[in-house]
Amino acid sequence: MQRTKLSERKADTRNKIQLGGLIVKAGLGEEDTAVLFGALIEAADALSGPNAVAIQRRYRRRGDAAFREDQNDG
Repeated sequence: MQRTKLSERKADTRNKIQLGGLIVKAGLGEEDTAVLFGALIEAADALSGPNAVAIQRRYRRRGDAAFREDQNDG
């Protein structure tokens, strides 16, 4: 039981570190936390709204392109 909790905690920590890395990679590492949170809330609203599928596709294209560009630069 204790190993499971430790494993879950490590996975949660890793996920949070990865998400923070995405914030930095997007160029928002110096932005105010309230601004970041607001932007994320707006994105969540957009992704659950009537145009969710189209917005998700647009976000995915943009993200995939950025990841490819980052791989090509490195």
